[in-house]
Amino acid sequence: MKKILILGAGHSTPYLISYLLDEATAYDWQVTVADKNLDVAKLRISGYTQANVLQLDINDIARRTQIIQESDIVINFLPPNFQYVVALECIHGNTHMITASYQDERLPDIDAEAKRKGILILNEMGLDPGIDHMSAMDLIERIKRHGGTVLAFRSYGSGLPAPEVKVNPLRYCITWNPRNVIMAGETGAQYLYKSRIKILPFHEVFQRTWNVTVEGIGELEAYPNRDSLRYRTLFGLDQVHTMIRGTLRYPGWSETWLQIVRLGLPNEILKIPNITSYTYRELVEMFLPLYAPGADLEHEVANFLNISPTGKIMENLKWLGLFSNEKIKTQGETAADVLIDLLRRKLVLPANARDVVAIYHELEVGYINRRERIISSFVEYGDVGGFTGMAKTVGLPAAIAAKLVLTGKFTEGGCLIPTNPAVYKPVLHELREMGYAFKEHSEMIK
Repeated sequence: MKKILILGAGHSTPYLISYLLDEATAYDWQVTVADKNLDVAKLRISGYTQANVLQLDINDIARRTQIIQESDIVINFLPPNFQYVVALECIHGNTHMITASYQDERLPDIDAEAKRKGILILNEMGLDPGIDHMSAMDLIERIKRHGGTVLAFRSYGSGLPAPEVKVNPLRYCITWNPRNVIMAGETGAQYLYKSRIKILPFHEVFQRTWNVTVEGIGELEAYPNRDSLRYRTLFGLDQVHTMIRGTLRYPGWSETWLQIVRLGLPNEILKIPNITSYTYRELVEMFLPLYAPGADLEHEVANFLNISPTGKIMENLKWLGLFSNEKIKTQGETAADVLIDLLRRKLVLPANARDVVAIYHELEVGYINRRERIISSFVEYGDVGGFTGMAKTVGLPAAIAAKLVLTGKFTEGGCLIPTNPAVYKPVLHELREMGYAFKEHSEMIK
């Protein structure tokens, strides 16, 4: 019997867990879901008698070591900051690991040891990153096979409430780890545009936006995502003059989030003493220089940010509760923790609503006698009262990859992302068989 350990039972795991439990009898798998919150773990396996749950604090080294060593594969859906330590534990315990998080920059240091032991550490195996990489590689390979050269590559990913869901002024709902929303853009971004490198620090990321229209959703705004340049080599596109990976939101999100970043609130480094003794209003005040007690805080913030004190952005900041006299509610110690709790409470997807996820590729391709623009897009809506689109598309690639490993159909070791055809071809094949397919069209470029 093969033992599967799922670490974390958050928003992105329900479909992953369901898929593996549905397959457990046929493949003789034992599935265990471990989370710090035992009630959440139990909720995820509701209706499945063959599943196990356990309460786990991932910082409990002895317990962590034990359960990883007892498993054949770990599917790690914990926050990204635990990726490296869990990967190390898996290598020492001769256990494979799959995660949906971006590959930690320290993992190349342990790649040789993973290969030596034949242990797979497969990262970026979700939606974005994940399906975006795999579909891009599949498309690029096909273009090259037909004699084409990719001249420009633009790729976008998104998770949003469905267009008809307009329950808050930001037009956004939390369907995945809210920390990833809060800290988006924290490392800045860089990309290639018309053969020139463009670099944006954190406080500029949400100011560099442009429109993208996605069939099945409508007009969205894009902002650059992390380091696009590294994917030139990973995707075999060293000859491109434009290389951009971006994130999509409904228009208006970025102008508000830009001001939250400029205030400095997405800070998860500095611990604020006795943070719950303060109000949200007092927290905002901490980020203002030379604030005079008794002054009009809203006007002081507007002046500091150089925005209208009566405009849409200020209304959004007020709606979020940043100027509330309510005492702060958080289990954390940082301003980022406060934002996470605020968004978790304020940006709830209603029970009678659905979400939508999208991947959108736009490529300029040169052939001997013509140039083409290729649009390849994927849109998946969640089920009202059922699985969210986010849970389906983040969890399914990891689950399929785990099946490939456990059934001996992928045997390579090392620290990888899914740009290997031995991974992305069978995963994309099963996704298509299940109805998760891309739409594609092309047009001539004069």
